[in-house]
Amino acid sequence: MAAVASRYARALVDVVIDEKIDPASAIQQVNDMVAAVAESDQLRMVWESPAVPSEQKRGLLDAIVARAGTIRPIRNFFAILIDHGRIPMMAQIARQFETELNTQLGFVEADVTSSRQLSGEEKRDLEAQVASITGKKVRAKYDTNPELLGGALVRVGSTIYDGSVRGQLQRLKEQLASS
Repeated sequence: MAAVASRYARALVDVVIDEKIDPASAIQQVNDMVAAVAESDQLRMVWESPAVPSEQKRGLLDAIVARAGTIRPIRNFFAILIDHGRIPMMAQIARQFETELNTQLGFVEADVTSSRQLSGEEKRDLEAQVASITGKKVRAKYDTNPELLGGALVRVGSTIYDGSVRGQLQRLKEQLASS
């Protein structure tokens, strides 16, 4: 199934790049549609049902698109997902789309967890540090976790950079135990 999601995601990435669509806007519109389907069991049931004609499904899509202001290429992408019965994979395809698009554009995704909300300057400094480590532009998503005590935990792909107080205390404990 991952190969199928990747194929659809790469196709949408190609459209976004070829049509010179704003990447952030495309990601947002795709994620908004995924959220709309996730929030509505009725919508998901209609789009997944083989008993509902494709024309009716696309009509419902067009009504949602008109209300949300979704651009035509994104609308067409979701029409293809509906026609090919890929609505159950929509969230997976959306995640893969964002990853593939960021890769094509030279971005790296970073998940940052800090003990408190970071200021704009702190976010810029942290993103600059990650950019210098990875050699790529950074798109960061921020979260807070008071259990960290202080500092931040940064995940880039499968690599974790632990600058949290908890991580520093753990490393100190290991050093003392091995001495």
